[in-house]
Amino acid sequence: MRVFVAGATGALGSNLVPLLVAAGHEVVGTSRSAAGLPALSAAGATGVIMDGLDADSVLRAVTDTQPDVIVHQLTALATMSGNPKYFDRDFAVTNRLRTEGTGNLLAAARAAGVTRFLAQGYIGWPNERSGGWVKTEDDPLTVDPGREARQSLQALRYLERAVTEAPGIDGLVLRYGSFYGPGQAASRTGTMGEMIRRRRFPLVGGGTGVWSFIHIADAAAATAAAVERGAPGVYNIVDDEPARVSQWLPYLAEQLGAKPPMRLPAWLARPMMGELGVAMMTSVRGSSNAKATRELGWTPRYATWREGFRTGIG
Repeated sequence: MRVFVAGATGALGSNLVPLLVAAGHEVVGTSRSAAGLPALSAAGATGVIMDGLDADSVLRAVTDTQPDVIVHQLTALATMSGNPKYFDRDFAVTNRLRTEGTGNLLAAARAAGVTRFLAQGYIGWPNERSGGWVKTEDDPLTVDPGREARQSLQALRYLERAVTEAPGIDGLVLRYGSFYGPGQAASRTGTMGEMIRRRRFPLVGGGTGVWSFIHIADAAAATAAAVERGAPGVYNIVDDEPARVSQWLPYLAEQLGAKPPMRLPAWLARPMMGELGVAMMTSVRGSSNAKATRELGWTPRYATWREGFRTGIG
C-alpha cells in the first residue's frame, strides 16, 4: 500500500517510517521544510514539504501522491516547558494541528478517495478520574481536566469525533500513553529526565495518580499494525502495567542515576503545578491495552515500564 505519513519527521513518525518501509509499503512522508527531506529519503520514503495548517498545501500533497492510507502524526512538541501549569500554552500549536490540521487532512482524504485514516491521540490525564483506576476505550473521558488543559481536551475530543465519524472513511484514533525512550521527554536527555535529575519533578501527595507508558518504538509498531488491520474506532496504545506515580517515579529516578524525588503536599504543589499538575500526581487513571493487543495483533516489546526504564530509556 501507499501510506502517507503526515508528520513523518516527528518523534513517532521518524520511528514509524522505517517500519512501514520494511513491511513493503510505499511511504510518502511530510516535512514542514526541505531540511527534513534527506532523513526521509535515507529511511526509504518519498519526502514532500507540507504545512498541516495550510489547507491548500495539504490538499496538494495528498492529491499529488494518491495514498491508500493517511497516518496523521502532526504535532508541535519540540519546545515544552515541562510545567503542567502552562499546558494549554505549550500545546497551542498542537491543538491547532489536532483541529484545523485534522480537518485539512480529512478534506484531502475525501478529495483523493482515501478510505483509511489513522490519527495520533493521547490517553492518561484525559481519562475520567473516578471509579476504577484502569480505564478501557469504553469508559468516558473527564468532563473537566483542570483549567490548564481545557483547550487541549477540546482538541482531543474534536480529533476523535472528526476521525471516527468521517463519512466514507475508516477512521482509527490511537490513544498513545506517555512516551519514553530515546529522544522523548522521559529519557536521559529529555525534559522530564532533566527535571528528575535536578529534583524538580516532585512526588506530590501520596503519588496515587496512575500513569500508562509506552516506549516510542512500541508506539510506532502498534501504528504500523493499525495501517493494515483494526476496525474503525479508538485504541489505547499503552504497555501492560499501569502504575502509580509513587511506584514509577522513584524507579525512574534510580535508573537515571538521580536522587529520590522530593515530596510535596498537594496544597504546596498546586500554586507551582496548577490543578492539572496535582491531578497528574494524585488522581489520573491508567489505561488498558487489551483491545489493541486483541484487534491489532500487537504486543509491546517492552511489556512494562519497569523493563523499559531499565533497558530502553535512551
